[in-house]
Amino acid sequence: MDHPSRGANLEAQNETQPLSEENFSEKTLASGAILMNRYVVEEVIGSGGMGSVYRARDLHFPNIKKMVAIKEMAARWRDPGIGSAMLHNFEREANILATLNHPAIPRVYDYFSEGEHAYLVMEFVHGKDLEKIIKDNSQPISEEQVIGWAIELCEVLQHLHTHQPEPIIFRDMKPSNIMINQFNHIVLVDFGIAKAFRSGQRGTVMGTEGYSPPEQYRGEVNLLVDIYALGATLHHLLTRINPQNEPPFTFSERPIHQLNPEVSAGLERVINTALEYSAANRYQSAEEMRQALLQLRGGADQNTRNSSIASPGLLSMSRELLWAFECEDEVRGTPAFDGGVLYVGAYDYNLYALDAANGHLVWKYPTGGSIVGRPVVKDRFVFLGSEDREVHVVHGSTGRLLWNYRTDGMVRSSPRLTDDYLFIGSDDGYLHAIHVSTGRRLWRFQAGAPIRSTPFFNKNMIYFGSEAGDFFCLDLLGESKWHFRSKRAATSSPALLRNMIIFGSMDGVLYAIEAQEGWDVWRFRFGKGTISSPCVTSDFIFIGALDGCIYCIDADNAREVWNYKTGHQVTGSPLIYEDFLFCGSVDGNMYCLDYRSGKLIWKFATGGPITGSPIVIEDVLYFGSTDHKVYAIALA
Repeated sequence: MDHPSRGANLEAQNETQPLSEENFSEKTLASGAILMNRYVVEEVIGSGGMGSVYRARDLHFPNIKKMVAIKEMAARWRDPGIGSAMLHNFEREANILATLNHPAIPRVYDYFSEGEHAYLVMEFVHGKDLEKIIKDNSQPISEEQVIGWAIELCEVLQHLHTHQPEPIIFRDMKPSNIMINQFNHIVLVDFGIAKAFRSGQRGTVMGTEGYSPPEQYRGEVNLLVDIYALGATLHHLLTRINPQNEPPFTFSERPIHQLNPEVSAGLERVINTALEYSAANRYQSAEEMRQALLQLRGGADQNTRNSSIASPGLLSMSRELLWAFECEDEVRGTPAFDGGVLYVGAYDYNLYALDAANGHLVWKYPTGGSIVGRPVVKDRFVFLGSEDREVHVVHGSTGRLLWNYRTDGMVRSSPRLTDDYLFIGSDDGYLHAIHVSTGRRLWRFQAGAPIRSTPFFNKNMIYFGSEAGDFFCLDLLGESKWHFRSKRAATSSPALLRNMIIFGSMDGVLYAIEAQEGWDVWRFRFGKGTISSPCVTSDFIFIGALDGCIYCIDADNAREVWNYKTGHQVTGSPLIYEDFLFCGSVDGNMYCLDYRSGKLIWKFATGGPITGSPIVIEDVLYFGSTDHKVYAIALA
């Protein structure tokens, strides 16, 4: 067959001509240049037909060095028609990116014009693109690594292809448009020719020769052009042969196994299917290709929901009710344990001290309001907040008051203690720092909205969220180090994992934020919002959501490992103990799952919703329920 002439970009009907430096005249911005009195240019990190891309610092964050990428459209075009078309494409890219929310797609922060220039401000990706990775390695990328990246690319393509209200075709999948970030995960960049797909369109497709399928040369719009380009990219990674230097559609003349004998026959079959000349013979969706890749990696889709596959060596966990103590009203919070005594607050205004062995009442301390948070015990003293607007400290043995501290709002946050400080939020909109021994205020930080999350303390830094969706990092003097904003309330209490702060929001997103500087590492989306607090292990994050599910999320790539559907909302935090996960649900059940697979081991029914979290002490599970009872279950 005849092949089209070779070139960097394809030309299609009704689209702009391929660009070169002859078409425009523009100088790059110098280091130190300031845009919009906000962005300070540090260096040029890329340039091309449309203009340049800069690394810059956002001055709106004076206490941290927040980096952004600024994409500039060249302003002075010798051909006015080309300039007009390029501005249209640039605005289209900004509009497309603004509608997307995926961890493998850079976030858009700003879009503006200054003089004759147009600028797009985006999330700065720390890493390098696959084209550079290929050049920097003398050997082909390993099969295991290629499969991992390919699965992530299929996931982001599926996200684009199922975008609402219209699917989006990326149209230019190739190594230089795929970044690998500092966590070794893919980020898809350069949406300059991406476009919403409408059935029946012609003459609107561009791409890069060698990576584009036959129909793309003919100007035909088809979601499967991205599948072909992904296959071409994987072929390049495994063989180190750039398809731009070869006649188009000739991958069959360069079999992968002849160029790289280390590649398995299974992976070669997957890639060859993606590279079929006829679109009808390719994978018909990115999800179908992802499933084929998952089969190669482990023989089963590890993302399959409610997996019934038990972990190797799954233990049999039985349960026996030891005792149940009935309070005067609902138990909505989480108990604490110290020295054989269980401490738990109730909606009847009382803090109860119970003998953990038999459930007998030791004492109860009355506050002036309901207790919904978790008490904390230190040096035999119990610290707790109450809806009476006060923080109380009582002796663990006698229940006698040591001191109390008054705020201007109900205290629904749980306290966080260090050696000398107590940190706690209030509905008055302040985070309060209190001296542990005296009860005197050291400082308070105004968050502007009620604080119901429990602060997290690490390396002299305090992290917490507010009901307005603001998330803060403070130092020990109460000075803000960085500030991040989610779209709705951040009631979920944060946890730390691998220098990432993890918290959920009522906007339906689980966020991973870099702990020192506050930039967005990744996001995971639930079916609904969450007020559950994450439980973390070295590899996984476990959390509940208002969609009724308990989720297990891979900490490396923010991918769902499994989820288990309960009968109602999950508001408490899961607990991992040995091989098991324990978590309550508003359906009234306490669930025991195998934490590796999400398989149900048993569930224990109470007489009301379980909104708090359980604890396990010496093989006994303790938790409260809104049926007014505190339960102790022996695990065997």
